[in-house]
Amino acid sequence: MKRIRSLTIILILLLFSSNLSHATDNFSYNKSNEGGKYLAFAEQMPSPIGGLKAIYNKIKYPEIAQQAHVQGKVYVLAFVNKNGNVDDVKVIKGIGAGCDEQVVNAVRSSKFSPGIMKGKPVNVKMAIQFQFKM
Repeated sequence: MKRIRSLTIILILLLFSSNLSHATDNFSYNKSNEGGKYLAFAEQMPSPIGGLKAIYNKIKYPEIAQQAHVQGKVYVLAFVNKNGNVDDVKVIKGIGAGCDEQVVNAVRSSKFSPGIMKGKPVNVKMAIQFQFKM
């Protein structure tokens, strides 16, 4: 019984891992990155030059948000092109009171190291979270 259970687990893991490797083989750089499309994953994801701290330094806690005691996390989707420039920023989940706009402007004006796939720079979309806390 114990041996059957072990064999079953191994078989499931093998099937799962073979499906994953097959999926990444079909996820080719050329097909995924033509026409300005953005990958959701790259072997090396983009990272802000100077780290997230450099982006946080550009963000000012809006006065209206402070007066209203608005706190929380702002989640954005940054579209980083293969040159490391941010083409677009979309708020996934915001907290309002000017905080969302501060994050969008800070991310949009930041420079990133580009994402890398198969040794080549690629367009990547990535989610980033920022915390506003009093």
